[in-house]
Amino acid sequence: YSFFQCLFLQLKRCPSNINPPNLTSVSKFHLLGLSEDPDLQPILFGLFLCMYLVTVLGNLLIILAVSSDPHLHTPMYFFLSNLSLADIGFISTTVPEMLVNIQTHSRAISYVGCLTQMSLFIIFVCMDDMLLSVMAYDRFVAICHPLHYPDIMNPSLCAFLVLVSFLVSLLDSQIHNLIALQFTYFKDVEISNYFCHPSQVLNLACFDSFNRNIVIYFIGAIFGFLPVSGILLSYSKILSSIPKIPSSGGKYKAFSTCGSHLAVVCLFYGTGIVEYLGSVMSHSPQNSVVASMMYTVVTPMLNPFIYSLRNRDIKTSLSKLHRRIA
Repeated sequence: YSFFQCLFLQLKRCPSNINPPNLTSVSKFHLLGLSEDPDLQPILFGLFLCMYLVTVLGNLLIILAVSSDPHLHTPMYFFLSNLSLADIGFISTTVPEMLVNIQTHSRAISYVGCLTQMSLFIIFVCMDDMLLSVMAYDRFVAICHPLHYPDIMNPSLCAFLVLVSFLVSLLDSQIHNLIALQFTYFKDVEISNYFCHPSQVLNLACFDSFNRNIVIYFIGAIFGFLPVSGILLSYSKILSSIPKIPSSGGKYKAFSTCGSHLAVVCLFYGTGIVEYLGSVMSHSPQNSVVASMMYTVVTPMLNPFIYSLRNRDIKTSLSKLHRRIA
């Protein structure tokens, strides 16, 4: 508590370091959007509406397939259904607001609405991050300790891991909110994105870049580095244990069970790195918007396809679900 109290006191000192006429007390922000060309607005609306519906439908099908098939009532698919639920929330925090803005020809978002969107965005991003780490641990136990897998990954532990993932995500979100609520003055009201991206809101806030970098790196080290470390540690153990599997069929099964998860991990962190590099290295706001779109829209849309196309159990369950509905 004392650390954050000192940090907030430091951040509040900013107005004395900046010329007061350049500060703005805001009640709303203005989002840059994807394009200012009026002819492109109907195309963008249709494109993002289709991508949103595909994402929601695909992730809902994964959840329905897991919940309706008793054979999929295992820890791996329990975590997968929670990941799909987080992906629905992930894309739902940004795209519907953008679609409304396109239809109403308005790019304004209220101060409270911006903080709410930022808070929900952080919750679902961090939830994805944590769940991918939990799923890596699940694969580690399944491959390295197969005989003890049912005892270790019992329903109580699975529910506890999902609960911890949510609580950590909520903590991350609240820390960002507590920092943002310290500011009543901003250097600008234009956000160079189509949603209230946390880093860009902090860029507009009234405190110097040194303190801002401290905040970003401190929070990133806690809520980003730890899940990534868990994934790397789990897969290092898996890779070291696979050569010890005697049969080639067992080795193939071990690789195949990790394939879909690794593909999603690479997509999630790969697009995240592209977004970060795009915002840091590029001085064009449009490039930053495109990088954010890849991270916030394309990633949750592709996750169901990766799991359904590469996973025989999911494909079988979806076929059964289709026959039942038909």
